[in-house]
Amino acid sequence: QVQLVESGGGLVQAGGFLRVSCTASGLSFSSFGMGWFRQAPGKEREFVAAISRSGTSTYYVDSVKGRFTISRDNARNTVYLQMNSLKPEDTAAYYCAAAPMPYLLRVPTTGNEYRYWGQGTQVTVSS
Repeated sequence: QVQLVESGGGLVQAGGFLRVSCTASGLSFSSFGMGWFRQAPGKEREFVAAISRSGTSTYYVDSVKGRFTISRDNARNTVYLQMNSLKPEDTAAYYCAAAPMPYLLRVPTTGNEYRYWGQGTQVTVSS
């Protein structure tokens, strides 16, 4: 059974930082591109960042470029999202997801590429 378990969310003041993590089990982690999505109350789910199987290619939504960094540790089956200079508009539930990816360098950027999803971790940024 595949499981993706997020952790590290919380409450932080604007300008602060958080790192959320997602640990996978039940799958061959290095065969999957990984991504982070978020959903704020009353809004649609939004793509945030993704990383290739190898970890050498990444992609970000414009609103987080320069502030967020996605990384992965294939030995630990874990993907991270380092979030700096947080803004109130970053408040959302953050979900990690896994996309089966035949290519080492390709980054999955659309929701329908992802097969497995975590339950989410809440990030709240106060002004």
